[in-house]
Amino acid sequence: MTYLIDGLQYANWSEKIFREMRAGGVDAVHVTITYHETFRETVLVIEQWNRWFEQFPDLIFQGRTADDVRRARETGRTAIFFGSQNPSCIEDDIGLVEVLHTLGLRFMQLTYNNQSLLASGCYEDEDTGLTRMGRQVVAEMNRVGLVVDMSHSGERSTFEAIEHSSRPITISHANPASWHAALRNKSDDLLRALGESGGFLGLSIYPHHLKDGGQCSLQSWCDMAALAVDLVGAGQVGIGTDLCQDQPDSIVEWMRVGRWTKAIDYGEGSADNAGFPPMPVWFHDNRDLAGIRAGLRAAGLDEATTDGVMGDSWYAFFDTSFGVQSVP
Repeated sequence: MTYLIDGLQYANWSEKIFREMRAGGVDAVHVTITYHETFRETVLVIEQWNRWFEQFPDLIFQGRTADDVRRARETGRTAIFFGSQNPSCIEDDIGLVEVLHTLGLRFMQLTYNNQSLLASGCYEDEDTGLTRMGRQVVAEMNRVGLVVDMSHSGERSTFEAIEHSSRPITISHANPASWHAALRNKSDDLLRALGESGGFLGLSIYPHHLKDGGQCSLQSWCDMAALAVDLVGAGQVGIGTDLCQDQPDSIVEWMRVGRWTKAIDYGEGSADNAGFPPMPVWFHDNRDLAGIRAGLRAAGLDEATTDGVMGDSWYAFFDTSFGVQSVP
C-alpha cells in the first residue's frame, strides 16, 4: 500500500485545512504543537487538538503508532502525529519526556535555532554539541519512543545526536546545503552520516530552504530530492513540507523570537522580508502534495523510491520509532 505522509506542518488549523487534507488524500501529518511553550502551555494546545478530534472525527484523529496510518487510509481520514520544535515543553525535567510521549508527542527537536538545555542551534556562533542534560534526554527519548529531531540544530550537535542516540534520528524538514546554502540546510557529510546511521530526512518546501526561494520550480526541488536520496539512501528520505498555511506574520515572529529576546530576530528573513515568504506556485496546501510524484519520476527516481519519498518510507520509520525500546 502506498501512503501519502507529510513529515512536518505548522498550519493555522481549521476545518478548511482538515478538509483539504482529505481532498488531497493525505494519510498522516506530523504537526508541530509547540515551539517555546512551557509544559502547561503545551497541554493547553493538546486540549485544543482534543476538541478538534471530537468535532471532526470523520476527518482527523490522533495518531500514536504506524498502524494508525493504515487505519487512516482504510477509514478515509488523516492521522495527526504531535511534535515539538523545541525542548521548552519538558522545561528542565527529564520526567516530562515520558509524560509527553504518553500524551501523544512523537517527535521533539533538541533545539530551535538557539542554544537550549540540550544542544546548540544552527544560529549560534559556537556549536558546543550535546550538553550533559542533552545526552540524558536523548537516552530517555530513545527508551520511550520519542524521535530525536535535529532540524534546527547545529552541525556538531547533530553529529553527536546521531552518535549518541541508540535509535535512528530524523531531520524532519531541511534540504542539502550543497543545493541551497541556508543555515538550516545540512551538509553532504552530515546527510551521509545520517543515512549510514539509519536516520531519516524530510525534505522542506519552506521558501527560505529553497534554491530561488518561492520561485523554485517543482523540477528543481525534485532534482534536489534525487540528490538527497543519493546522500541519505533510498527508503530514508520523505517529505516534511514545513507548511505554515494561513498563519499570520505574528506567528513567524513568535517562532523566531519567543521569549528569549526583547529585540526582533528575523531568522532566515530580513527587515525587508520579515513575514512568511510566498510559497512556490506548485505547493500551497495539502491538495498539492500528491502532485510532487510526477516530478520525482521525471527526476529519475524509480517507482518504489518515489513511493518511499511520498510516504511509504515515513511509515516504515514510524513503525520502528514510536514504541518503547526493546531490551536485549
